[in-house]
Amino acid sequence: MSFAALAAAAFLLAGSEPQAGAEEPTSPAVIDHTVTTLEGDSLDLSTFRGRPLLIVNTASKCGYTPQYAGLQRLHERYSGRGLVILGFPSNDFGGQEPGTAVEIGEFCRKNYGVSFQMMAKVHAKGPDIAPIYRTLTEQTAEGIRGEIKWNFTKFLVDADGHVVARFGSSVEPEDPALTAAIEKLLPKA
Repeated sequence: MSFAALAAAAFLLAGSEPQAGAEEPTSPAVIDHTVTTLEGDSLDLSTFRGRPLLIVNTASKCGYTPQYAGLQRLHERYSGRGLVILGFPSNDFGGQEPGTAVEIGEFCRKNYGVSFQMMAKVHAKGPDIAPIYRTLTEQTAEGIRGEIKWNFTKFLVDADGHVVARFGSSVEPEDPALTAAIEKLLPKA
């Protein structure tokens, strides 16, 4: 290959953007974190190695709160094939999750029949951001990283613990784009 062709190829590659969800080898895996459940127990996410995760920052007093129902349906539909849904309540967006752990758990079960794993309330942005959310928003691939704008932002994590897709608040849990992305990570039914 001529020097000019090599230079042109290098120039084109240098300006190209990685695909959304392209894995960066230096990114820590989400499953390298230990988090706290709503009940106050430690949960080592490495126990989910080999299983895809859907991580969602949640709130009980938000216009998107009815998405709990869709998340529960996803849990019922896909948990048998390995999907793990983790809900992380956060009061960072409009103060829409003011409740205690007991109140949050009761609200989720009573109103939406939530049986997927709910975690302790965390900061999903700001100076006190939880380590898992620092990984999700700062140490992921271009096109995925960035501060969370609102409640019910969804991060899809592959079986190796790397974030492969991010879906905004307005994307319903059963949106075809989200379910197709989940299906790609699951064993065939």
